Amino acid sequence: MRKRVVNIGGVKVGGDNPVAIQSMCNTDTRDIKSTVNQIHTLENAGCEIIRVAVPDMEAAKAVGEIKKQIHIPLVVDIHFDYRLALECMKNGADKVRINPGNIGDKDRVKQVVEMAKERAVPIRIGVNGGSLEKELLKKYGGVTSDALVESAMSHVRILDELNFQDIVVSIKISDVPKMISAYKKFDAISDIPLHIGVTESGTLKSGTLKSAVGIGALLSEGIGDTMRVSLTADPVEEVYTAYDIQRVLGLREKNAEIISCPTCGRTQIDLIPIANEVERRTRNIKTPIKIAVMGCAVNGPGEAREADIGIAGGKGEGLIFKKGEIIRKVPENKIVDELMIEIEKMQGVD
Repeated sequence: MRKRVVNIGGVKVGGDNPVAIQSMCNTDTRDIKSTVNQIHTLENAGCEIIRVAVPDMEAAKAVGEIKKQIHIPLVVDIHFDYRLALECMKNGADKVRINPGNIGDKDRVKQVVEMAKERAVPIRIGVNGGSLEKELLKKYGGVTSDALVESAMSHVRILDELNFQDIVVSIKISDVPKMISAYKKFDAISDIPLHIGVTESGTLKSGTLKSAVGIGALLSEGIGDTMRVSLTADPVEEVYTAYDIQRVLGLREKNAEIISCPTCGRTQIDLIPIANEVERRTRNIKTPIKIAVMGCAVNGPGEAREADIGIAGGKGEGLIFKKGEIIRKVPENKIVDELMIEIEKMQGVD
């Protein structure tokens, strides 16, 4: 279903807009300096929307100073206490993540909604399998996709009754099949933009795998308007992984794509650390470029002819090539440095 458009501090989600990439700080929001520094690092990595936890009033008051020092929309994550939502909006928050059914009586919800309307602040309803309502757990016999969707719709109805339309919904669970099913069911019945992700997905390796499968499955069917890859790792890795997922699906062409061979008996160069180093050193490239890292000097340039630039290994040395044409030969211990020099020339870096 085509989604309504919601404006999050200048970043529009829904409609025909790109799927916005989010992350969340793991700093103490009350530590303004550390939080701002981390957000700047995430901005440089390509993060488009950032979320911070707001556990108390001190954190809510810090939001104003943080907002002054960053350049991307700021989302505040709040549970239960409507007063924190009000304080954060006063201090310039661009979106509030709070479930209206969990913050008390109708008057409290109304106060939050009225300020959100006044300041054009969207509300994200965030349903999580780990905190599903007891009555729904009893009704469905546990956490199911239907229970998750019903929970989300119950919160949506509260806002609908108050004529509030600037809503984003997330339905997160660490079980990938249930997550996919829940998002598909909600997508079929609502035009509300969806923030997608696999919650508590795990470490860098396992979390990337689960997120690629879960988020990728939804994006491949046109479901999802904003996304976060949740990893037990540096939040920068969440941003890199999100771009990787979108690029593989043809939704983004913003950064470097590495293609590399799996190595075989013909390989006479230590290719694995070279490929990892090339990936590390090209991660912050902001324009599309396809880079090949191949183990065989005989077949490498031919097999990776579609790459913009690449290297192919020989015995203690390697070839640098562009569009399949060999440029020059370099020693193995200089191959990454020389490749980076050529990439910088292509990127217009002196």
